[in-house]
Amino acid sequence: MMDERFGLSRRVSLPGPLRLDGGGMLSPVEIAYETYGTLAPDGGNAILICHALTGDQHVASPHPRTGKPGWWSRLVGEGKPIDPARDFVICSNVLGSCMGSLGPSTIDPVTGRPWGMAFPVITIRDMVRAQALLLDHLGVAVLRAVVGGSMGGMQALSWPATFPDRVRAAVVIASTARHTAQNIAFHEVGRQAVMADPKWRGGDYADDPPAAGLSVARMAAHITYLSEAGLTEKFGRKLQARANGIEGAKSFGFDADFQVESYLRHQGLSFVDRFDANSYLYITRAMDYFDLAEEHGGLLANAFRATAARFCLVSFDTDWLYPTIESRHVVHALNAAGRAVSFVELHSPYGHDAFLLDAPEMNEVVDGFLKAVA
Repeated sequence: MMDERFGLSRRVSLPGPLRLDGGGMLSPVEIAYETYGTLAPDGGNAILICHALTGDQHVASPHPRTGKPGWWSRLVGEGKPIDPARDFVICSNVLGSCMGSLGPSTIDPVTGRPWGMAFPVITIRDMVRAQALLLDHLGVAVLRAVVGGSMGGMQALSWPATFPDRVRAAVVIASTARHTAQNIAFHEVGRQAVMADPKWRGGDYADDPPAAGLSVARMAAHITYLSEAGLTEKFGRKLQARANGIEGAKSFGFDADFQVESYLRHQGLSFVDRFDANSYLYITRAMDYFDLAEEHGGLLANAFRATAARFCLVSFDTDWLYPTIESRHVVHALNAAGRAVSFVELHSPYGHDAFLLDAPEMNEVVDGFLKAVA
């Protein structure tokens, strides 16, 4: 008989309660998730994949709204480093998001309306605690590995720090142990763009969302995901072709004259079709609050002293959002805590987004590391 807990497009309401870092409590806790492969009888083949800021649970299956392939299907799949033929793969939509897990767009049973800004502010550690509730539901006591890039990497770092006995290995890609002032500054620009949109209405916008503000927020953030070299190679200062057939002509107005302008506008507009503005506020705030050292007496090494997990960190040389120095900080802390850690900086022209793109070297690193900890 098929176990209804496992498979694609799953959703569960867990009784909780989930105690939050901000002092509140959530109950019940709804989590949308997907699983791939078969859980071994001893439960020892489970790998949790954690998604980034605007990601979702569809790590290796088509997105239900866009139809695009799973966001990490280059890493997860038959013959890939994470293979459902061998691994039991779990990916859940994070707490606070808008793809089925409990968040500001969820209906509050008390009011019968979306939570909106009445939803409690959450942290990365709260997201991890919610994932732990899901693992309890799935019957997974200990993870073979937790894997994530960007905000997913923050969760992958938080897992062994929060649940030191439940993780055997952590793969942290293009990530950081805390947000810098620059990271926070970029996020604040995005939040202000959303909240300055008249349609935001204090977060109570129902079916008429602040699309213009959210689009600008996405445009600003998207620039941080790319490298200057990559942008120059792709667009340079090339001008847009005009509808009247005149190519490469400046409008001497404020249309998208440059190809890079048109690209960013497209990124912004396509984003608002699949993401909730309030979720964007809540998740960026969670990332800004993230400071793993602060959670452990101000010393990052303390976060890792209680776990026996092995770590693999990967950075990219053109990533200026979470540059290599941030990964080195984590490596030094792991060394100080006496933990086993592998670290590599890879070359890529694609900036921060490299972890989502075709990166055969990254796949080789992850594959080798996971086989070593099998």
